[in-house]
Amino acid sequence: MDVSDLRIALFSGNYNMTVDGANKALNRLVGYLLGQGAAVRVYSPTVDDPDFAPTGDLVSVPSMAIPGRSEYRIPLSFSARVREDIAKFAPNILHISSPDRVSRQAAAWARGRNIPVACSVHTRFETYFRYYNLSFLEPLVVAWLRRLYRRCDALIAPSESFAQVLREQRMNYDIGIWTRGVERNIFRPDRRDAAWRRSWGIADDVPVVAFLGRLVMEKGLDVFADTIDLLQRRGVPHHVVVIGEGPAGDWFESRLPHASFVGFQGGENLARAVASCDMLFNPSVTETFGNVTLEAMACGLPVVAARATGSASIVKHGQTGYLVSPGAITGFADDLERYCRDPALRAQHGGAGLAESAAYQWDAINQAVADTYLRLIRQKQRQRG
Repeated sequence: MDVSDLRIALFSGNYNMTVDGANKALNRLVGYLLGQGAAVRVYSPTVDDPDFAPTGDLVSVPSMAIPGRSEYRIPLSFSARVREDIAKFAPNILHISSPDRVSRQAAAWARGRNIPVACSVHTRFETYFRYYNLSFLEPLVVAWLRRLYRRCDALIAPSESFAQVLREQRMNYDIGIWTRGVERNIFRPDRRDAAWRRSWGIADDVPVVAFLGRLVMEKGLDVFADTIDLLQRRGVPHHVVVIGEGPAGDWFESRLPHASFVGFQGGENLARAVASCDMLFNPSVTETFGNVTLEAMACGLPVVAARATGSASIVKHGQTGYLVSPGAITGFADDLERYCRDPALRAQHGGAGLAESAAYQWDAINQAVADTYLRLIRQKQRQRG
């Protein structure tokens, strides 16, 4: 059996409605699998005006908008229409990528037919509640996730650091790694554009601290803003560029009145914005990989990040950037100040990060997922035999 024999049913909570690292990775995976001759059918909520066109065949599942976060939708039902479609498709592997109700029902459907179930884990869902004064729910969410994950044949984590967290939480004992790649033909140091910087009122000799990602509180916006406040009190020369948009955008702008908010950027425009900065500051602890960190490294930027899942597997402390204890405002400020005041150190660590990013090649990374599918199918066949 090889990749061309695979028939994959992929369930996603948000396949192409919004642009984020998980969606881009899933679409790229589907494109790779289709290119290798596999059959793939995707089941996900849909909207009339998605952020980008889906890769492959997409079947809409019943859903509703999340109150207060209408850019996302909650899958509601593994409906008769969806059941009929998936039965006709006849998958030999089921891949779920979110712990929602429909994915759980689909996994139960597959188990009842001896079809192996793989689950890719894209974010630390349990940590989100910390940012909405609901941290007391975290143990309950962990138990709720464990109930699903232990019933899957394997989990697929985007970094070894996150895989270790999943092992410690006893989520599953078969955990593979599906890292992320970077489009090195797009994200390059030579995308740096002095004219673009000047158009935002940034002097050539002022070091720029970048924030890159969706503007939601779980990305550590409060820690970012508090750290910038400390840099200002110390009199450290710098300018902040915020790349992205989201529901917390107004709050973030009020906290950073002197920053340049350049909005959502994509493709070459995103690469230009990132490469035109001088360092990336990523205080988030919810990522399981850190796509933005890798994209910044590919543009030659050093990174200051929280020592948490994702970034801890990418950033080499003291070589390509600095890792700081989550929420340690003074520690973050110390390392950002070091870069702001030392252009030679920025260049040294940025160059090392650029070299490190070359190891993240998409085809080899996606083939690892296909290999996991094939292994699970073989295991299931042996069990039947």
